[in-house]
Order: sequence, then C-alpha cells, then structure tokens
Amino acid sequence: MLADQGELHYVFPAHSVGTMESGHFLIVVTDAAISVLATRTLRSDRPVAVFASFPRHTRLGPIQPGPIIELGSMAFEFDEEYTAVVKAADAEIFAPETLPPDPLPDL
Repeated sequence: MLADQGELHYVFPAHSVGTMESGHFLIVVTDAAISVLATRTLRSDRPVAVFASFPRHTRLGPIQPGPIIELGSMAFEFDEEYTAVVKAADAEIFAPETLPPDPLPDL
C-alpha cells in the first residue's frame, strides 16, 4: 500500500473521533508522507486501504487532551502510550536537534 513512500519510521493505532464516521486506523509515518490506513472492523491490526495521505512535513501535534491529534479535517484519538511516538515523529522534522543520538547507528 505504501510502496513509493520510502522507509517506515513510525506506526501507531488510532480511532476517529468527532463528526466523521467512527473507525479504526493505523497512522503510518514514512520518509515521504503521513498516511492514515483504514483497518478491518474486527482486526484493527490489518490495513485494507489508504484512507488519507499528507506530506511528511505535516505536523501531527499539538496533542490535545484525550489524547487526540488532528490531520486535515479529521481527528484521531490514540492510547497515551503512543504520545512519545507522535512527539518523536514531529521532532524528527521540526526539531531534529532534540532527538537523542541513535544508540545503535550501525544497525
């Protein structure tokens, strides 16, 4: 589904909130894009289609209480344990100097 978007950097599950139809999604951050993948109803770990795609320079944050992020006109709620993933994805593009050095650079 994401063959031409470069190397995979971050993935986290989320579900839609607000006015749009509810559903489960995977937010995937690659070298070139941020993609929202729709998943199966009973198997939220299995993507079935690309629901939306945004340029990599799209900011995921700020993280709203819930925690919730907005991408375009859509809002997605995710488990708090993925807050660090969202912040790291933004820092990688907007503040790379804040990221810690890679502990295993040769892998």
